[in-house]
Amino acid sequence: MTRIFSGIKPTGHLTLGNYLGALRRWVEVDQHRAETLFSVVDLHALTVEHDPARVRRLTRQAATLFLAAGLDPAQCTVFVQSHVDEHTRLSYLLECTATDGELRRMIQYKEKSARAQASGESVRFSLLSYPVLMAADILAYRTDEVPVGDDQTQHVELTRDLAVRFNQRYGHTFTVPRAVRPPVAARVMDLQDPTSKMGKSHGSNAGIVYLLDDADVVRKKFMRAVTDSGREVEYDRETRPGVANLLEILATCTGRDPHELAGAYDAYGALKRDTAEAVIELLRPVRERHALLAADSGYVEQVLREGAERARSMAKPVVDSAFRAVGLLPA
Repeated sequence: MTRIFSGIKPTGHLTLGNYLGALRRWVEVDQHRAETLFSVVDLHALTVEHDPARVRRLTRQAATLFLAAGLDPAQCTVFVQSHVDEHTRLSYLLECTATDGELRRMIQYKEKSARAQASGESVRFSLLSYPVLMAADILAYRTDEVPVGDDQTQHVELTRDLAVRFNQRYGHTFTVPRAVRPPVAARVMDLQDPTSKMGKSHGSNAGIVYLLDDADVVRKKFMRAVTDSGREVEYDRETRPGVANLLEILATCTGRDPHELAGAYDAYGALKRDTAEAVIELLRPVRERHALLAADSGYVEQVLREGAERARSMAKPVVDSAFRAVGLLPA
C-alpha cells in the first residue's frame, strides 16, 4: 500500500490555508486511499526564537484540530514528532550525507535568515539544518508520497537526493519519495497581502483566517480583504491577485470553478460576503468538534500516545538498518 507522510509546524494557530491546502485533503482523500502518518512536527518550531509554553500549547491545539477536522485514528496515524526518537536519530545520519552547499541553497533558509538578521536576531544552525530533519521525518517511514505546497517542493527534492545518495553509498535503505501537489487552493494567500502566503506566524493577523476564529471575525477579515484596481471581477492570478485569491477560496469551499464564479459577480462586495459565508459554513463543524475534544484532553493524549507507538514501530526498523548500513556497531 502507498505510504504518505505529512506534518504541520506548531509555530502559530492553524489557518484556513492549512485547512484548504492540507488538512481537508488528508481527511477526505489521503487517509482513505493509503497508509498515512500525520504529525505535529514540533521540533521544527525550535529553529527560531520561541516561547516554550506556547509551543506546547500550540502542539496540543494542532493535534486536536487534526482530529476535529476529521482525521480518524482508526484510519491513520496521528502523532507528535518529538515523541518518536527515530526522527532525530536519523537526522544526524542524513546531516552526514548532506552538503553545506545544498543546504545553503534552500530558498527558505535564505529568506528566513535574511529576516532574522534584518531584525537583529542571531541565525540558529537548526534553521540551516532543518531540511535534513524534514528529510528524516519522511525517510524514516519509507514514505512514497509527500503532499506539499509549492514552498516545500525544494525540501522534498533534497529528501530525494539524500535518499538516492545514501542508497548508492551504503546499500538500498530508503524509499525515494515523490512530492504530490494538491489541486486548487494549495497556496491560500494573505487577505491583506495577496502576493504572500497565508502563514501562521506573520506579525499581523488582519489578513489571516484562523480555524478557530468566530464567524464575526471571519466576516470582518473578508470584508476588509485587499482587492485590485478596477471594478470587474476577473480570475487572473498575475494581474488580479486579490480577487483571484477570493475566487480560489470560494471555489475550493463550494467545489466550483473560479473562472465560472468570476462571471457570477459584478462587484467585490458580494464576492467578499459570499466567500466569508462559505468559509464560515466550511469551518463550523471543525470548530464545534474542536470544542468537544478540547474538553476531553485524555482522549487526545491517548490518540497521540498510541500514534507515537505505532509510528515508532514503523520507523525503528528503518533507522536501525540505516545505522547498520553506515557502519555503526549495533547496541
